[in-house]
Amino acid sequence: MKTKKIAFGGMLAALATVLMLMGYFPYLTYAVPCVASLAVMVAVLECGRLYGLLVYLASVLPVMIFCEPECKLVYTFVVGFYPILKALYEKLPNRVLEYGCKLLGFQVSLLAVYLLSTFVFGVTYSDLAGLGRAALIVFWLAANAVFLLYDRLLGQLAPLYFNRFHRTVSRMLKK
Repeated sequence: MKTKKIAFGGMLAALATVLMLMGYFPYLTYAVPCVASLAVMVAVLECGRLYGLLVYLASVLPVMIFCEPECKLVYTFVVGFYPILKALYEKLPNRVLEYGCKLLGFQVSLLAVYLLSTFVFGVTYSDLAGLGRAALIVFWLAANAVFLLYDRLLGQLAPLYFNRFHRTVSRMLKK
C-alpha cells in the first residue's frame, strides 16, 4: 500500500509540474500555480500531510528549473504548500485564530516573494512605485482578497473531490 501511495504521489507531482509549464502562456502566471496546488491538495486528502509535503517537494525542483520566474515564486512560496498548511490551520479551535494564522502565513509568503523577486531575480516594481503608495496598498489588498478567494475555493473543492473521486482513488490505493 505504501508503494502505491508513493507512486500516486509521484504522478501528482508530475501533474503539478506539467501544469506549471502552462505558466508561460500570457495571463496565466497567477492562475496556474493555484491549479497546480490542487495536486498537493489531493495528496493531502488521500494520503495525509506527509505525502502532501513530499508531492510539493518533488514538484518544486523541476518547477524551479523549468518554469517562468514569477510563476515559480508564486507556486514555491505562496500556494504550492498551502493545502498542507490549510489542513493544519483548520484544526485550530477558533475561526478567528484560524484565519489570523492563514493571513499571517500569506503575509510572510508575500514578503518572501517580493524580496526574492527583487533581490534574486532582479524584478523591478517601478511601474507600481510610479503610481504611488496608494497603488501598492491597493495591490496588497487585492492580493489578500485573492488569497481569501483561493482559500475558499480549496475549501469548496475538497468536498467536491471527496464526493466524486475519493472512493475510486481509495480503492486504487488499497488494491
